[in-house]
Amino acid sequence: MPDPGLSPLQSSLPGAAASFTARVLADAAAHGHAVPHLPVEAPALPTAPHPEAPAAAPAGIPAGIPAGPPTGLSAAAPSAAPAVAPVAEAPSAPPDPGWVPRGPRGLGTAGLSLMPRTEPPVAPVAAPADALIIPGLYWHPVPEPDPVRVEEVSLRIKSWAVDEVQLFPEDWEGQFDGFSVGRYMVACHPDAPTVDHLMIATRLMVAENAVDDIYCEDHGGSPIGLGGRLLLAHTALDPLHSTAEYQPAWAESLHADAPRRAYRSAMDYFVRQATPSQADRFRHDMARLHLGYLAEGAWAETDHTPEVWEYLAMRQFNNFRPCPTITDTVGGYELPADLHAQPAMQRLLALAGNASTIVNDLYSYTKELASPGRHLNLPVVIADRESLSEKDAYLKAVEVHNEIMRDFEAASAELAVVCPVPSVLRFLKGVAVWVDGNHYWHQTNTYRYSLPDFW
Repeated sequence: MPDPGLSPLQSSLPGAAASFTARVLADAAAHGHAVPHLPVEAPALPTAPHPEAPAAAPAGIPAGIPAGPPTGLSAAAPSAAPAVAPVAEAPSAPPDPGWVPRGPRGLGTAGLSLMPRTEPPVAPVAAPADALIIPGLYWHPVPEPDPVRVEEVSLRIKSWAVDEVQLFPEDWEGQFDGFSVGRYMVACHPDAPTVDHLMIATRLMVAENAVDDIYCEDHGGSPIGLGGRLLLAHTALDPLHSTAEYQPAWAESLHADAPRRAYRSAMDYFVRQATPSQADRFRHDMARLHLGYLAEGAWAETDHTPEVWEYLAMRQFNNFRPCPTITDTVGGYELPADLHAQPAMQRLLALAGNASTIVNDLYSYTKELASPGRHLNLPVVIADRESLSEKDAYLKAVEVHNEIMRDFEAASAELAVVCPVPSVLRFLKGVAVWVDGNHYWHQTNTYRYSLPDFW
């Protein structure tokens, strides 16, 4: 048999973008849609934002991605546009490449257009009056989530939790309501075409928190035996393929406890809407999450405080990444697998997850200090490893967040220029909106969070 030789190398990002863009444009032309002129060669990448430039990027949109109205093969009306971050220091936006198609924005956006459009200026969005404000933190305010959708999602998710998966006993009901998951998910996914799409993300968010609380932390969680519990729960996402003799016992085990019931049900709903590649992508990111849980659990068992870089490595796995990675499924479209897998996109998703998770460390700081045992978070690790006061360590954690946020926005702007494929632009905007919505939920959830008295 002849030697087939080496396998061909994977496509580069520009190559993948060029190939996919060609298919998109050909399809649009075949259906009679006008298309913009795209340059043959990608322009030079913008430089990273200068830390002293006092310009702010619009909320929910990475710097350099045009904030145009939602356009579509099926048209949708624009919603309230994002605003300017109330910070003293923010990255300057790279030059606006006018030929980049505007991505969708707003409730009910279900399609895309290759035609760039302009929109009139809009008034800034302010933070809610009762919001928790961390001085020096870099963030973008977002429009108040649609109250009609918030109410509907809140009703549906509680019905699912109580009736379908028996997620919690009656005495946990107040905590479930205080989580405000409906407001959370509507803020993070304003372009979801329907409430059914929003429910995909909402069920998964609740299921992931049930695993964290019940297996790892607040409600009886323990590092002892954590690996076995997580492995069995993961089979609710990534099913076991066994023999006829043992398959029924595994299937029955998926109903054994609340985390597994929630994972099984939420994943079942998810795969009905997702493509096979989107489902596989999510399973991979959930495996990352579980690996992070195991690392944190191992450190708890040995009473080990990691170095700051080690903690950040753990947090890159034990973080929110599975949530923004499904932004295209919730939006009713797909970022092609070959573009999602590109190193530039993977770096961007890692940065988004890291920034979002440090936000959680900052807002949950006092909550964790008041909880039994010792909880690792970024300010605690910095204080211990760098011999800083609690206040100075907290302020340094704010600086770490800000730097990661600026890196995320710079990476988004670069990728938008190099790969101006409509699904990429929409995905970039969706991830940025998720990051901002995540901050909004932490900042406004005064039931769960309070701030340290450092100011």
